[in-house]
Amino acid sequence: MAAESNANLDALCQEAEQLTAIGDYEAAASLYEQILAIQPDFRTGYWHLGLMYLLQKQEEEAQFTWMLPFTELAPDSETEAQWTAELLTALQTAAQTQTDRQQFWQAWTIHQHIHQINPTNLNNLLRLLELDLEIRAFQIEDLDEYGLISQLQQQDNVPIDRLLMILEQMLERIPDHPVSLEFAVVCLPYLSDLETWIDRFLTIGQRLALKGDYAEACQYSELCLQLNPEHAHTLGTLSRFYQDSGQYEKGLELAERQFQLFEQLPEKILSAALLVRANLLMAGRWTAAEAALHQLTELLETWLAETEVPTNTLLSPLILCSPMFLYPYFSDYPQQARSLQNKIASSYTKNVKAFTKSYIKDCKFDEAGQFADRSKLRIGYLCHCFRRHSVGWLSRWIFEHFDRDRFEIYAYFVLEEELTAFGQRWFAENATQHRLCGADAFEIARTIQADGIDILVDLDSLTMDVTCNVMALKPAPIQVTWLGLDASGIPTIDYFIADPYVLPDHAQDYYTERVWRLPQTYLAVDGFEVGVPTLKRDSLNIPNDAIVYFSSQTGQKRNPDNIRQQLKIIRSVPNSYFLIKGLGSEAAKQNLFCQLAQEEGVSIDRLRFLANSPNEETHRANLSIADIVLDTFPYNGATTTMEALWMGISLVTRVGEQFAARNSYTMMINAGITKGIAWTDQEYVEWGIRLGSNPILRQEITWQLQQSRQTAPLWNAKQFTRQLEKAYMQMWEHLINNKSRG
Repeated sequence: MAAESNANLDALCQEAEQLTAIGDYEAAASLYEQILAIQPDFRTGYWHLGLMYLLQKQEEEAQFTWMLPFTELAPDSETEAQWTAELLTALQTAAQTQTDRQQFWQAWTIHQHIHQINPTNLNNLLRLLELDLEIRAFQIEDLDEYGLISQLQQQDNVPIDRLLMILEQMLERIPDHPVSLEFAVVCLPYLSDLETWIDRFLTIGQRLALKGDYAEACQYSELCLQLNPEHAHTLGTLSRFYQDSGQYEKGLELAERQFQLFEQLPEKILSAALLVRANLLMAGRWTAAEAALHQLTELLETWLAETEVPTNTLLSPLILCSPMFLYPYFSDYPQQARSLQNKIASSYTKNVKAFTKSYIKDCKFDEAGQFADRSKLRIGYLCHCFRRHSVGWLSRWIFEHFDRDRFEIYAYFVLEEELTAFGQRWFAENATQHRLCGADAFEIARTIQADGIDILVDLDSLTMDVTCNVMALKPAPIQVTWLGLDASGIPTIDYFIADPYVLPDHAQDYYTERVWRLPQTYLAVDGFEVGVPTLKRDSLNIPNDAIVYFSSQTGQKRNPDNIRQQLKIIRSVPNSYFLIKGLGSEAAKQNLFCQLAQEEGVSIDRLRFLANSPNEETHRANLSIADIVLDTFPYNGATTTMEALWMGISLVTRVGEQFAARNSYTMMINAGITKGIAWTDQEYVEWGIRLGSNPILRQEITWQLQQSRQTAPLWNAKQFTRQLEKAYMQMWEHLINNKSRG
């Protein structure tokens, strides 16, 4: 009878296992209940019955069933330890079976219960974390609940392969989650192949920085310094992150360290450019910034003289972007600066062409053009700033007003993987088509070519290396630079959009691009959104009858000569105050202005330093506190100037030769205002004093600006869009005519 009973039990067990295998957990549970009714001391039956309950989401019944055999055991006995090990083995086997079947939720649930039974099982914890990531159930609280971080810090026998596999998954799926960074810190002692991990952390940091998450970007880069304190690329990347996040002193320190480490010319040039930028943002270090720029110039000239254009490696477009972005801040000699810029751009473009021809076989970019037979001209706009950014605020209107019967508009979002901000979605929805592009210039160029773009318009210019790379590849028959910054000098760019004022008449002498002058203005908007002001005179301890001067620019645009001229104006106008605002080291900025004020005989009590506004709408509203805006030179304001004019504020600008020194000039002319335009430093001071001393003149300018909203070219984006589209048509006709003659 005993043998027959055992045979029946074996048969029932086999049948239960078969039902479990096909996922019929309810029937399997019923069989295990029968088995335990026949043989109550069959421990394995309790383990399997509990599992069947658990897989049916009956967690309380599962736990109760597992605990039944333990009720008669003495606590902490050897038998209890043995039985617990048996139970854990059964659960682990079941979890692995569920994983193999890709039933990840069930596997995760089983591992959760293993953790409750044995919370110090590190392998189980790591597997639990893997499944968390697989089913997207992971929460930051889980690490605290699991106690994983403390266990990793305390245990010696760490399964390194599984640990690093989880780190890889976390960095891939949730790099911006704080817990990924916390987990990465714990994993540092177990990392090998440090160069690969440094590159991985820096890439994540750069991705976060592009989203504006500078704190996290800095933290990931700081991990790299822990792995290698003298890693030059890390020093440079982290220096930029520090600068962009307002940690200017740290940014300067790392820029200096990186400059000392590099020896090869291209890397030395980029580190010198970073050092110039770091010094500029530290107001008061103008002499050091000039010295760094002198070093940079010497390095660039040496590189051009000694270096043959390589064909087997691809130069970084940063060799063009980073250095040449800086020169307009220091001086107003465009002939010299652009001569150097054009030479660098030429060498860079030759390198791109040679490398592409030899190594990128699937890139067959044809400069002769595609000449698709379509009824509509296809315009592509390439930009990293289709969002709440100066370029975004100014370019949005051509998407609003473009002639949909004659043009198709394609928006190429550089370095974007998804559209998150409202501004981004606005551009996407108003374009004919939009493309989300990463950082691979070759892939972007392929996309542009596949889209059959007739005219590709670069809105970034020297502000974005990826865009420069794309433009050098020449994926469209006609290529144009507009709006973002001065022209890049890349030979594959055909035109630079300007107007009669923003460049002097002889500018074509030193531009490689053909300067295409629109008839009135090179940009226009229909207006700006304005929020609620947060600044009031009484809160700043400024009398209501005082004259308030205002300057809102980045630290890069401020230099001692221009500041002295501004302070001479303040000194000469009784009862006047100067409001100063902008990015850069706040402490260094205040020290510089206060020092120069004392030298110029201006009481520092007449200076007010303002924090940055939370958004552009508030900034514009706060402009109403000012009577006169004082522009910077040799690098004028651009969007800030337009915002001041829109708000009806008198403005003093100094006109120079270079593009950056003539933006305010063209904007004022196209708003119908000439009072406040100075052609010398002396005139700048005189206009500042005159406007501060003459309330009737200021009122007249305010009235003119208010009237200009209805009549001036600067505020007529629809008219501007028609003029820009006419230029596109003429460019295309010129190309077609040349094609037919050739």
